[in-house]
Amino acid sequence: MSDDSTPDNVRQTVFSIIAKEAGIDESKVTLESTLKDLEIPSLDAIQIIFEIEDHFKIQMPDRDPNFDTESVKGLVETVEKLLADKAANPPVPGATPPAPPAA
Repeated sequence: MSDDSTPDNVRQTVFSIIAKEAGIDESKVTLESTLKDLEIPSLDAIQIIFEIEDHFKIQMPDRDPNFDTESVKGLVETVEKLLADKAANPPVPGATPPAPPAA
């Protein structure tokens, strides 16, 4: 199994998920792109974020001003940060995960 958490692999995987979910050629996806530049509708953008979360087993922040989830670079950087946090704070075996915040 390859290590998805290296920066090159994170970027490549995020690019691949964006291209697949948006039905566009992966060569159009760059770090400088925004989802709007790529003409990705908001519902597809939500699906892209779900796919990224599912692939990396992370929870992307919702409307957190410290995270940019509108640009490809922001998505890649957010995934890298969350993976680094997860690696630094591995879950304790047998511990119950925290409940999601109430809406």
